[in-house]
Amino acid sequence: MEQYDFLVVGGGLFGVYAALYLADQGCRVVLVEKEKALLRKASIVNQARLHGGYHYPRSVATALMSDENKTRFTQDHSDFILFDFAQYYAIDKFGSLTDAAQFERFCRYIGIPCQREKNNPLFNYQRLEAVFKTREYSFDPILLARYYEQRIRAEKRVTVLTYHELLAAGDVGEQWQVQLQDLSTQRTFDLQATQVVNATYSASNAINQRFGLTDIRLMHEISEMAFVTSPALQEIGLTVMDGPFASIMPYGKSGLLSLSSVAYTHHKVSYEALPTFDCQDQRAECRPDFTAICNGCAYRPPSNYRKMLAQIQQYLAAEIQLQYFTSMYTIKSKLRANYIDDGRPTEIGLLHKKPHFYCIFAGKINSIYEFEKVVEF
Repeated sequence: MEQYDFLVVGGGLFGVYAALYLADQGCRVVLVEKEKALLRKASIVNQARLHGGYHYPRSVATALMSDENKTRFTQDHSDFILFDFAQYYAIDKFGSLTDAAQFERFCRYIGIPCQREKNNPLFNYQRLEAVFKTREYSFDPILLARYYEQRIRAEKRVTVLTYHELLAAGDVGEQWQVQLQDLSTQRTFDLQATQVVNATYSASNAINQRFGLTDIRLMHEISEMAFVTSPALQEIGLTVMDGPFASIMPYGKSGLLSLSSVAYTHHKVSYEALPTFDCQDQRAECRPDFTAICNGCAYRPPSNYRKMLAQIQQYLAAEIQLQYFTSMYTIKSKLRANYIDDGRPTEIGLLHKKPHFYCIFAGKINSIYEFEKVVEF
């Protein structure tokens, strides 16, 4: 039976980074991913925003964590970051949970730059109370995924097992013993690890349950990220907040703009411990405890891109044209406790000791370093 220092479950960015960090500390690591390739879900289906804190005026803790990690992430990944564009945050005149004065006080409090922009010809001030020029960047998810996949494949201390399902687990003395199945051959086998890291995001509770551990109180959404083009906005980002509004910004270095909407991005919502949706009834290989990739699924929700376009267009000058290109879908999860303040804290829980079991739950890419603060060797 193969023996490892760490088993990392989940081949998204957080799992891959954790495996690389552990290998750098001299550990022997096995990384298990149930899909056929790494970094194919939420790691690439996102707005590619390198959060500087602006997005969370009602959650200072999330804002501070985002800003704290931004500098290091930027230095480590500068080749994959788009710096040369102007990022604007704006307040809708109607229904926002934050007004202009509150947003300015919030930015001053956490120490992030924000300058009011008046009479910018790109924006429709009939609908906007105020527009602020900020400093926020966009990372390229596709280039970043390629970079980390190359690194993890080249790391000799990490064994990568893609297209493998974790069937069962239990503690044997001070070791975890798990049973895996190779989904390409249906062969099952066991391995042991001294510590386990659950970095599966929307599947966090499914893996916790395999180990007989506590659920996290989560909610889940099938989410759509639309991609558009616009020559006038090629070097512009606009986020209208704080409430049921929209955001458009460059998707890394792709030349596309990512478009999301609080009202229209999220199609289906599940408040179950596991992501449970009616479309799973039509696709046998997609289960609440073993969700499939939504992109390319014949049963995914129809696109809301027309509604997203109409919504963001209200905040732009009438002559600005947007051309729809495509959409990507994935399951997004968040802590139910943050429904009120819209916070997105990174939580890394040590759910079991001797043998250790960590559960990483995070939605902001620049918080990948938080794992380093809690892991014990």
